[in-house]
Amino acid sequence: MSDERFLAGVRDELRAAGLRASILVRDLDTGHEIALDADVPLPAASLTKLPIALAVLDRVGDGRIDGAQTVTVPAGNPTEGTPGTGRFRHAAVIAVDDLVSLALTISDNGAADALLELVPPADVTTDLAALHLTGIAVRHPFRDLSDTPLERFAPDEAHLAHTLAIRGSTPAHGHPVRQLDVARTNTGTARAWVDLLAAIWDERGIRPAVAYRLREHLHGNVIRHRLSPDFASDASTWASKTGTLLNLRHEIGVVEHADGSRFAVAALSASEVAAGTQPAAEAALGAAARELHDRLRDPR
Repeated sequence: MSDERFLAGVRDELRAAGLRASILVRDLDTGHEIALDADVPLPAASLTKLPIALAVLDRVGDGRIDGAQTVTVPAGNPTEGTPGTGRFRHAAVIAVDDLVSLALTISDNGAADALLELVPPADVTTDLAALHLTGIAVRHPFRDLSDTPLERFAPDEAHLAHTLAIRGSTPAHGHPVRQLDVARTNTGTARAWVDLLAAIWDERGIRPAVAYRLREHLHGNVIRHRLSPDFASDASTWASKTGTLLNLRHEIGVVEHADGSRFAVAALSASEVAAGTQPAAEAALGAAARELHDRLRDPR
């Protein structure tokens, strides 16, 4: 079967699950890759925490920031839906190194915003450019992601927020919801995220100690319901970061097999179903990413 026919079949499977997706899988040792619409820019949601962590740890590595320096994170809202400091009832004093851990392992928005106070969005984007990593834009803090229509509708009207997210998109990826407008929000392409993962795993332009810490945190990611079921096993390890916002479901990561082979994976998706909980969509995205991985690893 040709790659074109194979990818058309995967696209049909995703469409049947109510998904539009951009997926890229790259063999980190050969550079060979297989891609499904991998150059489409999409809102990044919490994937942005990875380049933020890179920028902060780079400054810890060269002494511009002390990793043991403590930062006061303000109290959050106990009803906050996301994990971490956003749910804290009281202000907390946390070291920079530990804020990085919280941002990557449990996707803590408050921790990520505290890091952005140390390294602003424009500086994160500048750091990526210095590493010749293009296709990722960091523009605003994570507190901006907590002010979407989903927070403004009553819980029993959440489907209306998802309907607006689905129907508001324009052919040029503009959107009346600013967190979904690629001209105004944090964005990235599947190819750009794989490029970043490749730089971290192969330490291209990144200090070895910094790359090691990032890999360590990605291995410690506790959010493992999306792609992990298709990639983690006794014969492989899966290190990743997820991103979720309204109808967006993303995950990027690296699978390392017992035979020594390594594959970077980026799977970005937008649902066409007006519902917040969609386990079938999560499963379909993981299955599609695994299909591309298996095709690349064994193209017979």
